[in-house]
Amino acid sequence: MTTHPIALDKKKVGTYPAKTFSGGGYFYDDVLEYRVWVHPADDANDTDYFKAFADYESAKKYAENTDGSEDPCVLILQKEYIDEPEDGVFVKIKKRRITEWLVPWLSDSKRDTDSLDKFIADRKATPNTGP
Repeated sequence: MTTHPIALDKKKVGTYPAKTFSGGGYFYDDVLEYRVWVHPADDANDTDYFKAFADYESAKKYAENTDGSEDPCVLILQKEYIDEPEDGVFVKIKKRRITEWLVPWLSDSKRDTDSLDKFIADRKATPNTGP
């Protein structure tokens, strides 16, 4: 049994570009793959690479057994997302993008039909008063 969502299309795992957006958006639509970035200590060319997996558990196991590896991250698809151009200003963006996230960010952040509007409305109802 898996504790995290499985990749949307297992046949596409490993085919997505290495360079993507990083973080942001607050919500996700689909998991595309889990990635383990590896930084070989003995590589004279300083060539970092990643290995892609359809499920988190396989990625975690690979990371635990591979020297120079990071903890797994997740590549997600966002069909709509929240932009925060300045602190406390939230804008709904209707545009597809692929971005890497930390795996814990998946918890309670799967987008549904009113997630973004509710997120923005909740922030307007509770203004940031700061320290």
